[in-house]
Amino acid sequence: MEISVTHESHVAVLTWSDGENRLNLDSLARLNEILDELESIEGPLAVVLTGSGKFFSNGLDLGRFAHLPDEFLATLREVQRTIGRIMVFPAYTVAAINGHAFAGGALLACAFDYRVMREDRGYWCMNEAEIGLALDERLFSILEHRLPRATATTAALTAHRYGAPEAFAQGIVEAVASEDQVLVVAVGVAETQSMLDRTTLQGHKFLAHGAEAALLGFAG
Repeated sequence: MEISVTHESHVAVLTWSDGENRLNLDSLARLNEILDELESIEGPLAVVLTGSGKFFSNGLDLGRFAHLPDEFLATLREVQRTIGRIMVFPAYTVAAINGHAFAGGALLACAFDYRVMREDRGYWCMNEAEIGLALDERLFSILEHRLPRATATTAALTAHRYGAPEAFAQGIVEAVASEDQVLVVAVGVAETQSMLDRTTLQGHKFLAHGAEAALLGFAG
């Protein structure tokens, strides 16, 4: 599963380049393998996740589940657990949303401490109401926990496609940038926060997100 890691000073940059960057047991295992490796690093650290090309992540791998239906529930549980893990990860995390973030990919973006979105192309969208794949209480809780409640509700009820300027206005992302600056801005933010005391930072993350992470299946 193609998720590579490079290091820029104290920032680990994870680049997901697997086409539509779908969430399945293989991609989630690779992401968690990388998180395990990064968690073992001592000293200054921040983490950036980005995609390549058209997609940040196009959500659950529905095509795969058509052939492997038994994987659906296991994948859903692992998506939730991984989002919970990122919420309380012991380093500052930034999502560089280079393209479309749909459904599970939109929820994954919500896990990060800071989100930068490409301003001229790509949508953040919870399209479950459009495709007939209902959220459960845990999945909706991610939206409710990380976004303004009115935005979370509208996103879930309407399957609205938010471009970057609207996503910024509605509190979905913290910054927007041009195509060639999305990763630059994300790494810059991450580097600024990489010198935070990681033990204290994780303690504060558990104060802010610990109950949500536990609900999602990650207790730390």
